[in-house]
Amino acid sequence: MPIKKWKTLKSDYIIKRPWLTARRDEVQLPNGVIHDEYYVLEYPDWINVIAEDTEGNLIIEQQWRHALGIVSSEICAGVIEKDEKPLDAAQRELQEETGYGGGTWTKLMTISANPSTMTNLCHCFLAKGVKPVSSQHLDRTEDIEFKLLPKEKVFEMLKNGEFMQALMIAPLWKYFSEYL
Repeated sequence: MPIKKWKTLKSDYIIKRPWLTARRDEVQLPNGVIHDEYYVLEYPDWINVIAEDTEGNLIIEQQWRHALGIVSSEICAGVIEKDEKPLDAAQRELQEETGYGGGTWTKLMTISANPSTMTNLCHCFLAKGVKPVSSQHLDRTEDIEFKLLPKEKVFEMLKNGEFMQALMIAPLWKYFSEYL
């Protein structure tokens, strides 16, 4: 028997802020059961970028992640602005966070952080042959350092669990399975 869609009986916003929008839905499952507190987080779509420079090194960022209290090793990532295409957002974010641009861009995959409770998708890109085109242009709440690392070093970091962000780990594994 095919899975059937749930029916939304009622929706109330708990909080509606630029970086956090949460709603409480009352839903009825196909079997008739009513779940009166189903919480959904609404976010804009995100992007991330595995960026490879003209020498074949990967750009790895480091920044403080307050929720976990760690300095996190990451690939470039960010939010897609309203009416912005995913590729345009990816190219903008890479240049803002690292000053790198150009190159050849390929869509790697589109993934979800949690399709159970989150409304958005993350569009993952590979940029090959990027080079410095400007200085960093960080937002006032960003404090990002980046390094150019050999692919083999990044692969070791991945295998050793040095990346914590699942939405970055997935495209990195895909990259190393297909491009190394």
